[in-house]
Amino acid sequence: MTLVSNDPSWWPTISSFSIFSYFVVASSAALVYDWALTFGQEIELIWKRRWSLVTVLYLNLRYIGLINAALILLPNLPSILLTDTVSDAMDALQNWLNFVVNAMLGVIMIHRLHVMYRRSRGILISLAVIILAVTIACGVVTAKANSYITAEALILSGTYQCIYNYGGDAQILISTNWILYTTWEVLALCLAIWIAVKHFRELQQSSRGWTIRDCFTVLMQAHIVYFASFTAVSCFELGYLSPQLSNSSSMGSQIYGGALEIFQLVQMFVLGPRLILSIREYHDKLVADSDAGMSMTTMDFQEHVHISIGSDMSTGTDLSKAGSDV
Repeated sequence: MTLVSNDPSWWPTISSFSIFSYFVVASSAALVYDWALTFGQEIELIWKRRWSLVTVLYLNLRYIGLINAALILLPNLPSILLTDTVSDAMDALQNWLNFVVNAMLGVIMIHRLHVMYRRSRGILISLAVIILAVTIACGVVTAKANSYITAEALILSGTYQCIYNYGGDAQILISTNWILYTTWEVLALCLAIWIAVKHFRELQQSSRGWTIRDCFTVLMQAHIVYFASFTAVSCFELGYLSPQLSNSSSMGSQIYGGALEIFQLVQMFVLGPRLILSIREYHDKLVADSDAGMSMTTMDFQEHVHISIGSDMSTGTDLSKAGSDV
């Protein structure tokens, strides 16, 4: 039921909601800007390439991100009135989209680790079992949490607002999701660091392999930046376990929520797709260098394509027969 009030006591609440809406608009604008900024790369590195699993994952991440930004933006614009039912449906859809996106990011991470571990069947099966267990658990938790969340439309002094009530154990369930995702990401980071250190030590004993070293550097740089952003999001989410945040509509809590929205959109829909773009761009640079006649050893990042540069050099590691899909 929509609450209508012109009571001045609501004005501080209206002001705090306005602050949150500024963050939402800023995060949505940043997402669209990043999409426009990388659209040229997307055409060259995604659309013009042979389609594969990671191509589909990239496009889903990128364009679900734009949909998600709209789902966040609409309920927070004071000039747009949404009913309780519509707001409930949009919030549930957003939660399920986040669930699907986290599952896709898990698949991308498995693919990267599988390639870094020289396509080890054991590591692939182990990681697949772990991410499947995490995904199933998070799916059950998400469904349960959604059943506790209700939306309420407000018309306050001529502005349209929407608030969400987290009943039962909704906030604890949401935090449980992030604990599970964080456990997975920490495991993935540790595995990536371990294999990278192992390769770097091996390369120290060889006069060759500079390109391999650069390749692992690209992989690790993207991974660490992504993990840092994910850690920030997880910390913000776990902060909502505090009743002072979860049950407050103060300006401070709205700023906190706004910062979370920015970090979450960047982590999922900016850094997530860049896990793929960075490697494909790096691979193209190697191909361009080889066409210019440079002699170096390269790792293969194109599916079923092996690049060997130089008369007596060959890659010691197949870092991707998964079609520019790391």
